[in-house]
Amino acid sequence: MNSTNENLLTTINDSLLAVIGSINGVLWGHVLVYLLVGVGIYFSLRLGFIQIRQFRHAIDVLKSGRDLENGISSYQVFCTSMAARVGTGNMAGIAVALSVGGPGAIFWMWVIALFGMATAFIESTLAQVYKVKDVDGQYRGGPAYYMEKGLGKRWMGTLFSVCLIIAFGFVFNAVQANTITDALHHSFGFNETTQGIVIVICSAFFIMGGLKRVASASAKIVPIMAVGYLAIAIVIVLMNITELPAVLSLIVKSAFGWQEAAAGGVAFTISQAMQTGIARGLFSNEAGMGSAANIAASATPNPNHPASQGFVQMLGVFVDTIVICTASAAMIMLSGVMDMPDAGKGISLLQTALSHELGGWTTYFIAAAILLFCFSSIIANYSYAETNIMFLNGNTKKGLMIFRLCVLAMVMFGSVASLPVVWNLADASMGLMAFVNIVALIFLSKLAIRVIKDYEHQLKQGKTPEFDRSKFPELEDIEGAWHPETIAKARRKNGNSFAN
Repeated sequence: MNSTNENLLTTINDSLLAVIGSINGVLWGHVLVYLLVGVGIYFSLRLGFIQIRQFRHAIDVLKSGRDLENGISSYQVFCTSMAARVGTGNMAGIAVALSVGGPGAIFWMWVIALFGMATAFIESTLAQVYKVKDVDGQYRGGPAYYMEKGLGKRWMGTLFSVCLIIAFGFVFNAVQANTITDALHHSFGFNETTQGIVIVICSAFFIMGGLKRVASASAKIVPIMAVGYLAIAIVIVLMNITELPAVLSLIVKSAFGWQEAAAGGVAFTISQAMQTGIARGLFSNEAGMGSAANIAASATPNPNHPASQGFVQMLGVFVDTIVICTASAAMIMLSGVMDMPDAGKGISLLQTALSHELGGWTTYFIAAAILLFCFSSIIANYSYAETNIMFLNGNTKKGLMIFRLCVLAMVMFGSVASLPVVWNLADASMGLMAFVNIVALIFLSKLAIRVIKDYEHQLKQGKTPEFDRSKFPELEDIEGAWHPETIAKARRKNGNSFAN
């Protein structure tokens, strides 16, 4: 009987992997590769490569963020979005990308991040434009809201919300929990079930506190984990500085198949590098997926203009992929462990690289990093899903407690599930969600670009940008947070400390 049950479970597991694999093949092998790169290039051109021109200004906008007595600051929103971004994708995801797509996958991660910065700018600006207030006076917004209010298609917003709830509320949190338990079991032999129970209890403390508690916790955790991780990466790079040019050359050559030209595998190598790099890049920085836009809408921006939050999220994509993901890739590639047959896969490959370079004590460091990266992602992912639950329920808290319990159950599932199933589910749900969001961005991009150019025009005039809704006739009949009286009230309450 036990043997029969095991065979049945194996068959179900294999069938599930086959179905999900087929979906991923269509989405990531064809549709999203072209859509993501295409819209990223289009938005970059329409905005005059604002991600390069206004990079310094983006830093100034982030610096202007501060804690607010009421609401959530831009800095807290940045940290919350980084908490969601910086996790499995920056650690295990980079190792997977190198194993499956080769060094060239890192190059395509850079490319998708560069163009993705413009895409993130567009979606975060739209999230601010169409944000509303919920029953507690908290700002809510994101793709579901701009699909309903901007496109007049609530069904589309509902579809997106369902996809995001599945992806971030359930699947991605399972991925993060899976990475924690896998790493600690690999390092210390800790039981996965016991770990899962502990993770669930800790997650419940923050999840039950709502969006404000998540934002406050993220603002404390993210700076610590990012600085510590980058410090270790810099040490390893300096130890192997003479090898760095060769590693960078290998990344570029592999991206275009030049490294393997003699073996006749050019087309396959380029295809694998692009597909893996773009998939892992999007999983990490979330540009175009519409996820970070949910938390971007919750900010009380400074300057008081929707585009200011676009600058903040644009910077988030850069830090996530160009800085932190590159740091992970550098540690693995400079260590030379990829050529070792017993180096492992996923997070264990990164652990092996650190141990090889700095000694066994790094096992404890990477365990701490995984806990911080992945746990902060769990609570931030929940905040994205919570906004979409509110959207489905008309910005009320109906059914919120049931949803929170389901999220915690999925965290427990991820703690003991097999890695291939979890990763494939993550790719599929992320792909479906991104497709729906990209369609909406294309239709609403004209308004977003006008809003962004209005911001830049005010900057050129030496003004602190402020949003005047009357300049945009299509917003005249839209109920939301940008009514003149709402803006005046926010200004009186929080002031305006931004300096150009």
